[in-house]
Amino acid sequence: MKKLLPFLLVLLVMASCSTTKNISYFQDANEPDSTVSVPSPEIRLRPEDKISIIVNCNDIELTNLFNLPYISQRIGQTTQSEGSSHGIAGYVIDRQGNIDFPVLGTLHVAGMTRDEVASFIKNQLVVQNQAKDPIVTVEYMNLRIDVMGEVTKPGSYTITRDKVTILDAISMAGDLTILGRRDNVRVLRADSTGTLYAYQVDLRSIENVKSSPVYYLHQNDVVYVEPNDKKARMSTVNGNTVMQASFWISVCSFLASMASTITLIMVRTR
Repeated sequence: MKKLLPFLLVLLVMASCSTTKNISYFQDANEPDSTVSVPSPEIRLRPEDKISIIVNCNDIELTNLFNLPYISQRIGQTTQSEGSSHGIAGYVIDRQGNIDFPVLGTLHVAGMTRDEVASFIKNQLVVQNQAKDPIVTVEYMNLRIDVMGEVTKPGSYTITRDKVTILDAISMAGDLTILGRRDNVRVLRADSTGTLYAYQVDLRSIENVKSSPVYYLHQNDVVYVEPNDKKARMSTVNGNTVMQASFWISVCSFLASMASTITLIMVRTR
């Protein structure tokens, strides 16, 4: 029994260290004032993105002229109601990257940021003498990201602001489960030509996370959390128990009990 105790202690320490090493986030963030350079975010509009554009100016008639009608909650009807219970109609960017804007006509907005679209439309209204000192507001309507794999709440999540990080996405999905690999979170991203790129992020390292080109997410990005070895073994018969430290600790405990029982029997038979 005394010979087995050191072995059992080693197993316990190894299991504890392995668990901490594989689960803890930002293990290299030891200094409270440490800084890491972060690439600037650039969510740029693409074909099939839907946006709302609201123009406000001093003339109410002009305001109504530039804005799309509100969509009533009653099916099949549109109205210019000011009520907050009505939704805003949006613009879907076509395959050429254009929208058809009232009065101004066809505008190419693909590749622009939300602020750039607002500035562009405001400038066109002023240059064409359509409005004086207009206020243009642009909002996202169908931009989203998908979070899959070993997270608490996998699904699609809406982008409503310009800066959405991979940490935001994981938080929205309720964090990783205990069975998710912190060292191998993957982000799939398609460019304008449809080419798909895969990036790997190690959440255990703040340096790796914030220097990653996918620290800031784009619309249609897919975040996938790979299951760890324990989850993989759960899909095989008895695989969930044979390779666990707790299993071998139980085996050692059983053997120690057997050895103690045999020793006791031998003593009594003498």
